[in-house]
Amino acid sequence: MRRDQLEELHYITPINNIPSILQHGILSHKRAERIAHETVALQEVQERRKDKRLPTGKWLHDYVNLYICARNPMMYRRRNLHLDLCILRISPEVLDIRGAVVADRNASSEYAAFYPSPEGLRKVNGELVFSEYWTHPDQILEWEHKSIKCAEILIPDRLDPSYIMGAYGSARQSVKCLRENELTGNIVVDEHMFFL
Repeated sequence: MRRDQLEELHYITPINNIPSILQHGILSHKRAERIAHETVALQEVQERRKDKRLPTGKWLHDYVNLYICARNPMMYRRRNLHLDLCILRISPEVLDIRGAVVADRNASSEYAAFYPSPEGLRKVNGELVFSEYWTHPDQILEWEHKSIKCAEILIPDRLDPSYIMGAYGSARQSVKCLRENELTGNIVVDEHMFFL
């Protein structure tokens, strides 16, 4: 994948977290444990992530995880919650944050490879990440594609809210709620992102 193919990154979160995000930033899993918040995280995935150490020496839970494309298996699993969720649109400038890491697939995967950002983007299969679906007749290929579809950019500790460019909501009421919570930027309805 080339950097110029990346218009934005994504962060999936409950809309109710927006006031906290605007005040504190997007926090790593470890830092977020210290403040009240709602989560969409899948417990079985978090169990894998908590014990994962990156080549940097830091733990995976020490990073904010941004998806290269939020229309992925995680969103598909949470599509029934779409009215309560949003996808924050994050500036690709975060690729230049010191210590940022590129994961070529879901970072919890035992097959994930980690690279310094932004150079590591070259190791991401953009065609698979941005493909419409990840299903295949061959089960092994499907598992691999499903993991690659969840490629991540990992930001150490905290992401300042100034990097938020806007958001996607699944319906007009979601967008209205985002604006009422004082989120600014390009906020639009995009049912497709939520598998509707």
